Amino acid sequence: MSASGSRSRERSPSMAKVAELAGVSHQTVSRVLNESPLVKEETRARVLDAIEQLGYRRNNAARMLATNRSGRIGMISAHLALHGPSMIAVSVQEACHAAGYDLSLVGLSDFSAGSLRSAVDRLLDEAVEALVVAVAHRDATALVTSLELPVPVVLVQGVSEGEPMAAGIDQEAGARLATDHLLDLGHRHVAHVTGPADWVEAGQRRDGWRAAHEARSLLPGPEIAGDWSPRSGYEAGVLIADDPDVTAVFAANDGMALGVLKALHERGLDVPGRVSVVGFDDIPEAAYFWPGLTTVSQAFSVLGRRAVDLALRTLDGEVAPVAALVAPQLVVRSSTAAPRSA
Repeated sequence: MSASGSRSRERSPSMAKVAELAGVSHQTVSRVLNESPLVKEETRARVLDAIEQLGYRRNNAARMLATNRSGRIGMISAHLALHGPSMIAVSVQEACHAAGYDLSLVGLSDFSAGSLRSAVDRLLDEAVEALVVAVAHRDATALVTSLELPVPVVLVQGVSEGEPMAAGIDQEAGARLATDHLLDLGHRHVAHVTGPADWVEAGQRRDGWRAAHEARSLLPGPEIAGDWSPRSGYEAGVLIADDPDVTAVFAANDGMALGVLKALHERGLDVPGRVSVVGFDDIPEAAYFWPGLTTVSQAFSVLGRRAVDLALRTLDGEVAPVAALVAPQLVVRSSTAAPRSA
């Protein structure tokens, strides 16, 4: 063998050498490499120092050959430009790292059977051990199921309570929180700006809005179709401003609520004096709208942990585990108040 080949081999020490120099176990070195929170900071610093001294570089191919495990989870997400999908992706990534796994993410700008199949093939080529699918379109579940994949699949959007291999946030309960808040203030017919009709979560939020009225034997206010964008919220707000019977609006996301607020302000309608407005998502900017937006907060970090936990439980041999839906919370700010006539 050439001298250059020998030097190359010397510059690639094993994980065992790192463990020996740091005075820790092989497993501890692995946890440090996978950014596990279970390692003490003093120990982590020792291992990282040993890695730097030895010039160790992780060999993923060798690990796969030795363990038949890639240490990688795949994720498919649609519409990452939107707040909810992007936060779900972040939460799953954080949960994967905490569990000692890497995440491979494929984002879909347009969802279809072809784009889903292409994304799945790409992730399977990376030898992922499980898949997390975050697609809220109505036909997503059926399409994923029809693929008969060789790895566990966890759904994290558009799911229902008690559904196996699914982690989600209770969208209907969140919509009821928003609508009940307005009805408790004295509003009688709350208008609703919906999300797109082909999104399961938009339908679940609509169901919660209607159920809150039905529980009080009230007729809901007008229903106006939106598409998640502030522009569609603005267009809905123009219609609402022309309806003197509407004193409160529940928009299915904060972006559309922002559009509603702009339209009402331009028409000279005070918020919340004349019309109260509630959104959904609690995006970071919601507290800085004028007025500050009352909205529904989703615990994305909890969702991510539950999704990864389902995948790992399945890999450990549990058959079709079930996770409870994550409960959302209402965040009350200054965009809501009792109607003037209450």
